[in-house]
Amino acid sequence: MPETLPELLAALIRINSVNPSLVPGAPGETTLAHFVADWLRGHGIGAAIDEAAPGRPSVIATVPGRGGGRSLLLYAHLDTVGTEHMPAPFDPVIRGGRLYGRGSYDMKGGLAACLLALLGAREAGLRGDVILTAVADEEHASLGMQSVLRRVTADAAIVTEPTSLQLCVAHKGFTWHEVTTYGRAAHGSRPDLGTDAIAHMGRVLGRLEALGRDLASRPAHPLLGHASVHASLIQGGQELSSYPERCTLQVERRTLPGETRESIEAEWNTLLGDLARDPAFHAEHRMTLLRDAFGISEDAPIVRVLHEQAAQILGQPPAHIGMSFWMDAAFLAGAGIPTVVFGPHGAGAHATEEWVDLASAEQCRAVLAATLRDFCA
Repeated sequence: MPETLPELLAALIRINSVNPSLVPGAPGETTLAHFVADWLRGHGIGAAIDEAAPGRPSVIATVPGRGGGRSLLLYAHLDTVGTEHMPAPFDPVIRGGRLYGRGSYDMKGGLAACLLALLGAREAGLRGDVILTAVADEEHASLGMQSVLRRVTADAAIVTEPTSLQLCVAHKGFTWHEVTTYGRAAHGSRPDLGTDAIAHMGRVLGRLEALGRDLASRPAHPLLGHASVHASLIQGGQELSSYPERCTLQVERRTLPGETRESIEAEWNTLLGDLARDPAFHAEHRMTLLRDAFGISEDAPIVRVLHEQAAQILGQPPAHIGMSFWMDAAFLAGAGIPTVVFGPHGAGAHATEEWVDLASAEQCRAVLAATLRDFCA
């Protein structure tokens, strides 16, 4: 059974856990989930499997406290993205203090640090519970996190996504939208009969461009900068010599903490409502997905404790940062669990060369262990 961090991380990487929702036919998290659960049980830590959907398991493990202390949840995800153009994605290699392989950085390095930190919690005899959630499907629809949160809660959480040993206290959210404009099909020689749905979508695109400029002119978030919007995909028309009767646009809006479903819906109602003053213009809009932005006060107890312990172990205070991309941290925060993000250094998330710095992964483990001893004492 692997005991050191490099050995454990290498064992995790050797297990193909590519998300099957991203790569049809990929194995998913089952083998890795059972490896993690068996490793924990082999070290005297109770672990259960939570299956969010058939073949999509997560692991929930608990080191029970003596009672009377605060509980802390450690988070990692099991799944990875695909491996196209990677020559040997599941053959971990160490070069220059870096461990290479798919998932090393995103985020099996964090998972290994969590597993070893749990061993320290077991030995420390803390008053508060320490919980690990190693979840499925973070890279697609977060089925695992949403399912696990129906079974567990805690007084605080640390998400161990890679942050280069900095404290992430905010990240952007996003909404996805589908807009359809409607015209009237007719022969291209009969403008008197046809209405051009694609041209009408051009008006929507113009308004989106203006909205983007407006978002960029608003006061910036101190860590995340500005919200944004962009047109992602567009489809319309039937053939070259016909007026198009329909055009569909898919849009992504990146959001900041404090922006809500209601405020984004109102934004779209204004955008399309202005255009609808033209009786010839007809459009429909629906929000297809919402993932909230995340933010936590830098005065929150978990932020203060993690900052203090990281400063002692790293020899200097860690920077507090924001991330532009979305994470499951938002789900934890949305469940009322104060959450901060802290993980190792590396590079290559979703890239053809991926690596994690082993020294930073070990430092991450040490900081997690010290934070558990302080927060859950």
